[in-house]
Amino acid sequence: MLKLLLIRPGVTDFDEQGRIKGTLDIPLNDHGTAQVAQTIDELAGEDIDAIYVSPCQCCQQTAELLAKSRDMKAKTLKGLNNLNHGLWHGKRVEEVKQQQPKVYRQWQEHPETVCPPEGEPLSDAKQRVDTALAKLIKKHKDGVVALIVPEPLTSVILSQLNDSALGDLWRAECRGGGWEAFQFEPGRLATAP
Repeated sequence: MLKLLLIRPGVTDFDEQGRIKGTLDIPLNDHGTAQVAQTIDELAGEDIDAIYVSPCQCCQQTAELLAKSRDMKAKTLKGLNNLNHGLWHGKRVEEVKQQQPKVYRQWQEHPETVCPPEGEPLSDAKQRVDTALAKLIKKHKDGVVALIVPEPLTSVILSQLNDSALGDLWRAECRGGGWEAFQFEPGRLATAP
């Protein structure tokens, strides 16, 4: 059985300001670095076999710190890019709520029905996640694999693995730090390429 550790990077200034970072390349701030240190301490008892990471800067920094603490190297997976929020990048979540209340509510209640202006449909992100996870599972049939992925992509991955509703992606958007473990049965993503 494969155990996936879904690790959120520490927070950035954008997270603390309530801004949408999506695919923007934003570094960890001091609070985020402290969150990563706490996560590393919490994972001290886990025998991690491999570390895979989203290409964004805050995830890369998180991966570097985790990998260094274990004398390992992390591998970047482009399929783990965060959601492309298009013209919402850099805006505060509150701005979107005020300027586009119907779209805000729709993204909150049924995100699969919304594509941010000039952004990526959620169905495309789910397909990327399925493909990336299928490759990982094919390579790692057992052991412990760490995935360092930003929100809201972490929520997308959890909903895929748990076959559950996405929940409020606005709330997840500015969440940083922490981790969740997921036991994964081989063959669960048999439909993924």
